[in-house]
Amino acid sequence: MSNDLTRRTLMKSAAAAGLATAFADRSVAAADEPLGIALVVPSPVGDVGWGHALAAGIDPIKAAYGDKVKVTIIENIAEGPDADRIMNKTVADGNHFLIAGSFGYQNGALQVARRNPKVTVLHASGFQVAPNFSPFAAKYFQGTYLLGMAAAAVSKTGKLGSVSAFAIPELITSVNAFTLGAQAVKPDIEVSVVWVNSWFDPAKEQEAAKALISQGCDVIFSNAQDTPSVISACEDAGIYAFNLNSSMKKYAEKTYLGCVATDWSPFFKASVDAHLAGTFKGANTFLGVADKVVEVVDWNPAIPADTMTKIKEIEAKIADGSFSPLTGPITKADGSEGVASGATLTDAEIVAMNWHVKGVTTPLPK
Repeated sequence: MSNDLTRRTLMKSAAAAGLATAFADRSVAAADEPLGIALVVPSPVGDVGWGHALAAGIDPIKAAYGDKVKVTIIENIAEGPDADRIMNKTVADGNHFLIAGSFGYQNGALQVARRNPKVTVLHASGFQVAPNFSPFAAKYFQGTYLLGMAAAAVSKTGKLGSVSAFAIPELITSVNAFTLGAQAVKPDIEVSVVWVNSWFDPAKEQEAAKALISQGCDVIFSNAQDTPSVISACEDAGIYAFNLNSSMKKYAEKTYLGCVATDWSPFFKASVDAHLAGTFKGANTFLGVADKVVEVVDWNPAIPADTMTKIKEIEAKIADGSFSPLTGPITKADGSEGVASGATLTDAEIVAMNWHVKGVTTPLPK
């Protein structure tokens, strides 16, 4: 393995009652062997961000199954041949449950699943499905809409910004909902985006944040950065900021607007349960507020009380399904119709989104 590979094996001692029976029903391992679970991520796990949220999602599995599972976390693996090789090796090493933690791992992870039908593979984002292969994604847009409302309420310039990782549908949708939420409070608000084309590049992310601040953006959305560099830069400049996946409040005690946090443990635990029972079926999994996977936390007390009341009302409607941030009329950035009045984008349309809403002033990369 490459020099930058960090491998952590995490085990606990308490065994869950009846697990031996579950193993006996599944031919992937002998009843007295632990289930090998491997998580591969493109950046360091660290104490915040995407990788951290994925790793934290495995904790309840360890708590439930104790020494009947063995978890290996392989971090800082670039998308491409290295990732493909390492994912294949984890299976060859005896791991029968693989979590491929990056959009760019999709093709390699799918091949692993096809070559190893007794292995269960969960893949972050993407769209391909197989009997033992499930892509999973969070409905971040539900949370970013709410934080867009908050951002507009605290903004003085009417200009918001986003430092975003890659122009993939998941992150495009997050920016769009952020914009729509802001426009629900201030219709003329504008959003500028810098795509850094990296999940983990602290220097580039900080430079992008400073560029947006210099353009007059006074609230910045750190869209899928695995480092607190954007959040810290905004704190230094006295600019509000928020992010996805896990709280970074300790890096911006004064200007942290909030976090669209993700808790993957319900999905991961259910998937392991199904694997052990021999009932796992691949499906495109898209989870949000109603599933208790997405939750906005660490609201800044500077958000006006009347705005917070409206935010909580909308949050409740998102949770019960009576409101979607992506219900029309929605106009595209080019002026054409994006969503007709009264229509709501389906999950399939959301996970394929490749256009920006009106108010996003930065064209998508070609």
